[in-house]
Amino acid sequence: MTGLHKFYLGQPFWGAVYIVLGLVIPIPKVACAIEGVMLLRQSSDDFDQRWSKTNKVAPATATLDPAQISALGVALRELDTLRQEGLISELEFEQKRRQLLDQVA
Repeated sequence: MTGLHKFYLGQPFWGAVYIVLGLVIPIPKVACAIEGVMLLRQSSDDFDQRWSKTNKVAPATATLDPAQISALGVALRELDTLRQEGLISELEFEQKRRQLLDQVA
């Protein structure tokens, strides 16, 4: 069924959106197929690093620069604006968002 992978990846909102829209239009089915291929092409280590809940917690000793956090916030808002205006797809948004967040970690 369309969207079940989103629940497994810890994105229940997008899983529900995919399921509901998948009943009406075929676009989520195509998106799921593309995402499925992308996920299957990842190595186990890359998958674990990206999607494992245990890896998402920053160590307590890490210090973050307030200027870097502010710049990240601006970049994420600009990226979200592009997504809302339809200039980038949801998949492109998610990839770019993860790249930005990975730079901080």
